[in-house]
Amino acid sequence: MGGPDGVPSQELLRDIERVAVELARLAGTEIVAALGRTLEVRYKGNAEGMPAAGESLKDPVSEVDSQVEVLIRARLGDRFPEHDILGEEMDERPGRDHDFVWAVDPIDGTTNFVNGFPLFAGSVGVLHRGRPVVGAVWCSTSHALRPGVYHARTGGPLCFDEEALDPRPNPAVRRRLAGEPEATPDAALEWDIRKTGSAAVECAFVAAGLLRVARFERPNVWDVAGGIPLVLAAGGQVRYRDERGWTPLERLEPVAAAAGGVPDLRNWRRPLILGEPDAVERMARVRAG
Repeated sequence: MGGPDGVPSQELLRDIERVAVELARLAGTEIVAALGRTLEVRYKGNAEGMPAAGESLKDPVSEVDSQVEVLIRARLGDRFPEHDILGEEMDERPGRDHDFVWAVDPIDGTTNFVNGFPLFAGSVGVLHRGRPVVGAVWCSTSHALRPGVYHARTGGPLCFDEEALDPRPNPAVRRRLAGEPEATPDAALEWDIRKTGSAAVECAFVAAGLLRVARFERPNVWDVAGGIPLVLAAGGQVRYRDERGWTPLERLEPVAAAAGGVPDLRNWRRPLILGEPDAVERMARVRAG
Protein backbone atom coordinates (compact mmCIF):
# COMPACT_ATOMS: atom_id res chain seq x y z
CA MET A 1 0.00 0.00 0.00
CA GLY A 2 2.95 2.27 -0.55
CA GLY A 3 3.40 4.93 -3.18
CA PRO A 4 6.44 5.94 -5.24
CA ASP A 5 9.80 5.94 -3.48
CA GLY A 6 8.27 4.22 -0.46
CA VAL A 7 5.93 7.12 0.35
CA PRO A 8 2.79 5.77 2.08
CA SER A 9 -0.32 5.76 -0.08
CA GLN A 10 -3.24 8.03 0.72
CA GLU A 11 -5.35 4.93 1.39
CA LEU A 12 -2.93 3.78 4.09
CA LEU A 13 -2.57 7.27 5.56
CA ARG A 14 -6.36 7.66 5.72
CA ASP A 15 -6.60 4.37 7.59
CA ILE A 16 -3.85 5.42 9.99
CA GLU A 17 -5.52 8.81 10.49
CA ARG A 18 -8.83 7.13 11.39
CA VAL A 19 -7.08 5.02 14.00
CA ALA A 20 -5.16 8.02 15.37
CA VAL A 21 -8.43 9.95 15.77
CA GLU A 22 -9.98 6.97 17.54
CA LEU A 23 -7.03 6.77 19.94
CA ALA A 24 -6.95 10.51 20.63
CA ARG A 25 -10.69 10.41 21.34
CA LEU A 26 -10.15 7.42 23.63
CA ALA A 27 -7.59 9.48 25.57
CA GLY A 28 -10.10 12.32 25.85
CA THR A 29 -12.85 10.01 27.11
CA GLU A 30 -10.59 8.61 29.83
CA ILE A 31 -9.39 12.08 30.83
CA VAL A 32 -12.92 13.44 31.15
CA ALA A 33 -14.01 10.36 33.15
CA ALA A 34 -11.20 11.00 35.64
CA LEU A 35 -12.09 14.64 36.28
CA GLY A 36 -13.38 15.32 39.76
CA ARG A 37 -11.88 12.28 41.45
CA THR A 38 -8.81 12.25 43.66
CA LEU A 39 -5.93 11.10 41.49
CA GLU A 40 -2.76 9.26 42.34
CA VAL A 41 0.12 11.55 41.42
CA ARG A 42 3.83 10.74 41.41
CA TYR A 43 6.85 12.65 40.19
CA LYS A 44 9.32 11.34 37.64
CA GLY A 45 12.72 10.37 38.92
CA ASN A 46 11.48 8.97 42.23
CA ALA A 47 10.20 5.45 42.70
CA GLU A 48 8.03 6.36 45.68
CA GLY A 49 6.32 9.08 43.69
CA MET A 50 7.59 12.02 45.73
CA PRO A 51 10.74 13.92 44.80
CA ALA A 52 13.75 13.77 47.07
CA ALA A 53 15.37 16.94 48.37
CA GLY A 54 16.49 19.08 45.47
CA GLU A 55 14.46 17.19 42.86
CA SER A 56 11.96 18.95 40.64
CA LEU A 57 8.22 19.13 41.26
CA LYS A 58 7.65 20.13 37.64
CA ASP A 59 7.13 16.68 36.09
CA PRO A 60 4.08 14.99 37.61
CA VAL A 61 2.48 11.81 36.29
CA SER A 62 -1.07 10.80 37.17
CA GLU A 63 -2.51 7.30 37.22
CA VAL A 64 -4.54 8.31 34.15
CA ASP A 65 -1.40 8.93 32.05
CA SER A 66 -0.33 5.31 32.46
CA GLN A 67 -3.84 3.87 32.09
CA VAL A 68 -4.43 5.72 28.83
CA GLU A 69 -1.10 4.66 27.36
CA VAL A 70 -1.84 1.02 28.22
CA LEU A 71 -5.20 1.27 26.41
CA ILE A 72 -3.66 2.96 23.37
CA ARG A 73 -0.87 0.39 23.13
CA ALA A 74 -3.41 -2.44 23.30
CA ARG A 75 -5.52 -0.93 20.50
CA LEU A 76 -2.45 -0.37 18.34
CA GLY A 77 -1.32 -3.92 18.97
CA ASP A 78 -4.61 -5.09 17.46
CA ARG A 79 -4.63 -2.69 14.48
CA PHE A 80 -0.95 -2.30 13.55
CA PRO A 81 0.97 -4.96 15.52
CA GLU A 82 4.16 -4.52 13.48
CA HIS A 83 4.42 -0.73 14.01
CA ASP A 84 6.66 0.79 16.65
CA ILE A 85 5.29 2.81 19.58
CA LEU A 86 7.12 5.58 21.39
CA GLY A 87 5.20 6.50 24.53
CA GLU A 88 5.95 9.02 27.23
CA GLU A 89 5.17 6.70 30.14
CA MET A 90 6.52 3.32 28.98
CA ASP A 91 9.82 2.29 27.42
CA GLU A 92 8.51 -0.78 25.58
CA ARG A 93 9.22 -0.60 21.81
CA PRO A 94 7.25 -3.38 20.04
CA GLY A 95 8.49 -2.60 16.50
CA ARG A 96 11.85 -0.92 16.86
CA ASP A 97 13.33 0.07 13.45
CA HIS A 98 9.93 -0.20 11.71
CA ASP A 99 9.21 2.55 9.16
CA PHE A 100 6.13 3.64 11.15
CA VAL A 101 6.44 4.96 14.70
CA TRP A 102 3.44 6.06 16.77
CA ALA A 103 4.42 8.79 19.26
CA VAL A 104 1.89 8.90 22.09
CA ASP A 105 1.41 11.44 24.84
CA PRO A 106 -1.62 10.22 26.83
CA ILE A 107 -1.98 13.54 28.66
CA ASP A 108 -0.01 16.55 27.49
CA GLY A 109 -0.36 19.23 30.13
CA THR A 110 -0.41 16.86 33.12
CA THR A 111 0.43 19.66 35.56
CA ASN A 112 -2.73 21.47 34.40
CA PHE A 113 -4.72 18.22 34.59
CA VAL A 114 -3.77 17.21 38.13
CA ASN A 115 -4.52 20.75 39.33
CA GLY A 116 -7.92 20.77 37.65
CA PHE A 117 -6.90 23.57 35.28
CA PRO A 118 -8.94 22.68 32.18
CA LEU A 119 -6.33 23.00 29.44
CA PHE A 120 -4.71 19.73 28.37
CA ALA A 121 -4.62 17.26 25.48
CA GLY A 122 -4.20 13.67 24.40
CA SER A 123 -1.79 13.51 21.46
CA VAL A 124 -1.13 10.80 18.88
CA GLY A 125 1.44 11.39 16.15
CA VAL A 126 2.67 9.01 13.46
CA LEU A 127 6.11 9.20 11.86
CA HIS A 128 7.11 7.45 8.65
CA ARG A 129 10.88 7.12 8.46
CA GLY A 130 11.04 10.09 10.80
CA ARG A 131 8.64 12.31 8.85
CA PRO A 132 5.50 13.40 10.74
CA VAL A 133 2.70 12.13 8.47
CA VAL A 134 -0.39 11.87 10.68
CA GLY A 135 -1.49 13.73 13.78
CA ALA A 136 -4.55 13.62 16.04
CA VAL A 137 -4.82 15.82 19.13
CA TRP A 138 -7.80 15.72 21.48
CA CYS A 139 -8.04 19.11 23.20
CA SER A 140 -10.06 19.90 26.30
CA THR A 141 -11.24 23.04 24.53
CA SER A 142 -11.03 24.36 21.00
CA HIS A 143 -11.93 27.13 18.56
CA ALA A 144 -15.50 25.78 18.90
CA LEU A 145 -15.41 26.19 22.73
CA ARG A 146 -15.81 22.44 23.29
CA PRO A 147 -13.56 19.38 23.48
CA GLY A 148 -12.69 17.71 20.21
CA VAL A 149 -10.00 16.17 18.03
CA TYR A 150 -7.91 18.15 15.57
CA HIS A 151 -6.43 15.79 12.97
CA ALA A 152 -4.63 15.71 9.64
CA ARG A 153 -2.47 13.58 7.38
CA THR A 154 0.12 14.39 4.75
CA GLY A 155 -1.77 15.26 1.58
CA GLY A 156 -5.06 15.77 3.41
CA PRO A 157 -6.91 18.69 5.00
CA LEU A 158 -6.83 19.93 8.56
CA CYS A 159 -9.96 18.61 10.28
CA PHE A 160 -11.79 18.99 13.56
CA ASP A 161 -13.96 16.02 14.51
CA GLU A 162 -14.03 14.74 10.90
CA GLU A 163 -15.00 18.11 9.46
CA ALA A 164 -12.53 20.06 7.30
CA LEU A 165 -11.34 23.22 9.01
CA ASP A 166 -10.22 26.33 7.12
CA PRO A 167 -8.85 28.82 9.69
CA ARG A 168 -9.55 32.44 8.77
CA PRO A 169 -8.19 34.91 11.34
CA ASN A 170 -10.09 38.17 11.64
CA PRO A 171 -8.14 40.74 9.55
CA ALA A 172 -9.37 43.49 11.88
CA VAL A 173 -7.26 42.00 14.71
CA ARG A 174 -3.94 43.77 14.30
CA ARG A 175 -2.08 42.19 17.24
CA ARG A 176 -2.51 38.45 17.50
CA LEU A 177 -1.25 35.78 19.93
CA ALA A 178 1.83 33.54 20.07
CA GLY A 179 2.92 30.67 22.30
CA GLU A 180 6.28 31.04 24.05
CA PRO A 181 8.04 29.00 26.76
CA GLU A 182 7.89 32.04 29.06
CA ALA A 183 4.89 34.36 29.11
CA THR A 184 7.08 37.47 29.17
CA PRO A 185 6.09 40.49 27.06
CA ASP A 186 8.63 41.34 24.38
CA ALA A 187 8.36 44.67 22.61
CA ALA A 188 10.48 43.32 19.74
CA LEU A 189 7.65 40.99 18.72
CA GLU A 190 4.40 41.93 17.07
CA TRP A 191 2.11 39.66 19.07
CA ASP A 192 0.98 39.06 22.64
CA ILE A 193 2.43 36.04 24.44
CA ARG A 194 0.43 33.13 25.84
CA LYS A 195 1.65 30.04 27.69
CA THR A 196 -0.85 27.17 27.90
CA GLY A 197 1.23 24.52 29.66
CA SER A 198 0.71 22.05 26.80
CA ALA A 199 2.79 21.85 23.63
CA ALA A 200 0.15 19.70 21.93
CA VAL A 201 -2.57 22.26 22.67
CA GLU A 202 -0.39 25.06 21.31
CA CYS A 203 0.33 23.11 18.11
CA ALA A 204 -3.39 22.52 17.61
CA PHE A 205 -4.20 26.16 18.35
CA VAL A 206 -1.58 27.30 15.84
CA ALA A 207 -3.12 25.04 13.20
CA ALA A 208 -6.61 26.36 14.02
CA GLY A 209 -5.44 29.98 13.74
CA LEU A 210 -5.90 30.79 17.43
CA LEU A 211 -2.15 31.32 17.80
CA ARG A 212 -0.08 32.79 14.99
CA VAL A 213 3.12 30.99 15.96
CA ALA A 214 4.56 28.97 18.85
CA ARG A 215 8.05 28.20 20.09
CA PHE A 216 9.22 25.33 22.30
CA GLU A 217 12.56 25.09 24.10
CA ARG A 218 13.28 21.34 24.19
CA PRO A 219 10.14 19.36 23.38
CA ASN A 220 10.08 15.58 23.35
CA VAL A 221 8.96 13.75 20.22
CA TRP A 222 5.61 12.83 21.78
CA ASP A 223 4.97 16.48 22.71
CA VAL A 224 4.92 17.67 19.09
CA ALA A 225 4.62 14.66 16.76
CA GLY A 226 0.83 14.86 16.82
CA GLY A 227 0.74 18.62 16.31
CA ILE A 228 3.26 19.07 13.50
CA PRO A 229 1.04 17.44 10.81
CA LEU A 230 -1.83 19.73 11.87
CA VAL A 231 0.27 22.85 11.34
CA LEU A 232 1.61 21.63 8.00
CA ALA A 233 -1.91 20.75 6.79
CA ALA A 234 -2.99 24.30 7.67
CA GLY A 235 -0.24 25.72 5.45
CA GLY A 236 2.17 26.44 8.28
CA GLN A 237 5.90 25.97 8.55
CA VAL A 238 8.04 24.11 11.09
CA ARG A 239 11.69 24.82 11.92
CA TYR A 240 14.06 23.34 14.46
CA ARG A 241 17.35 24.74 15.72
CA ASP A 242 20.67 23.03 15.08
CA GLU A 243 24.26 24.15 14.49
CA ARG A 244 23.14 25.84 11.26
CA GLY A 245 20.48 27.92 12.97
CA TRP A 246 16.71 27.61 12.47
CA THR A 247 16.35 24.89 9.82
CA PRO A 248 13.16 23.67 8.08
CA LEU A 249 12.08 20.41 9.70
CA GLU A 250 11.80 17.42 7.38
CA ARG A 251 12.10 14.54 9.81
CA LEU A 252 12.78 13.76 13.46
CA GLU A 253 16.09 11.95 13.67
CA PRO A 254 17.17 9.51 16.42
CA VAL A 255 19.77 10.96 18.77
CA ALA A 256 22.29 9.16 20.99
CA ALA A 257 21.96 9.92 24.70
CA ALA A 258 25.76 9.99 25.05
CA ALA A 259 28.82 9.80 22.82
CA GLY A 260 29.04 6.34 21.32
CA GLY A 261 25.51 5.48 22.38
CA VAL A 262 22.76 4.01 20.21
CA PRO A 263 20.63 6.71 18.53
CA ASP A 264 17.01 6.67 19.68
CA LEU A 265 14.02 8.89 18.92
CA ARG A 266 13.34 9.03 22.65
CA ASN A 267 16.39 11.30 22.98
CA TRP A 268 15.30 13.86 20.35
CA ARG A 269 14.87 17.29 21.93
CA ARG A 270 15.34 20.32 19.70
CA PRO A 271 14.16 23.91 19.96
CA LEU A 272 11.17 24.22 17.64
CA ILE A 273 9.15 27.00 16.02
CA LEU A 274 5.95 26.39 14.08
CA GLY A 275 3.23 28.59 12.66
CA GLU A 276 2.41 30.92 9.80
CA PRO A 277 5.50 31.13 7.55
CA ASP A 278 6.02 34.89 7.97
CA ALA A 279 5.63 34.64 11.74
CA VAL A 280 8.05 31.70 11.92
CA GLU A 281 10.60 33.73 9.95
CA ARG A 282 10.10 36.71 12.27
CA MET A 283 10.44 34.66 15.44
CA ALA A 284 13.49 32.81 14.09
CA ARG A 285 15.23 36.15 13.45
CA VAL A 286 14.40 37.49 16.90
CA ARG A 287 15.43 34.20 18.59
CA ALA A 288 18.60 33.72 16.56
CA GLY A 289 20.88 34.63 19.47
